[in-house]
Amino acid sequence: MITKKEVDHIAKLARLGLTEKEKEKFKKELSAILDYIRQLEELDISKVQPTSHSVWIENVMREDKTRSLNPEVRKKLVEAAPEKKKGYIKVKAVL
Repeated sequence: MITKKEVDHIAKLARLGLTEKEKEKFKKELSAILDYIRQLEELDISKVQPTSHSVWIENVMREDKTRSLNPEVRKKLVEAAPEKKKGYIKVKAVL
C-alpha cells in the first residue's frame, strides 16, 4: 500500500493542494491502481506482437472527387453569396 508521505510527494509534483480526507482517498485509489499494474506484470506477453493501436485501420478518408454542377445552379449559388470575387465565393482565410 502506498504511504501518506508518497501521496504528499505526488501531490506536490502535481501541484495539488489536498485535504487530509483527499489524501486518504487518493492513498487507497493509488494503491488499487498499483495493485492492478502488479497483476498485469504477471501476464506472459512474450508471444504478443507490439502495436501502436488496438484497431487496425488504414486510411479512412474518402477520395476527393469532383462532380459536375449545372451552370444555372452554380450561378445562383454564387449570386446568393454575401461576397464574390471573379465568379467565386469569397471567404475568410482559414490559416
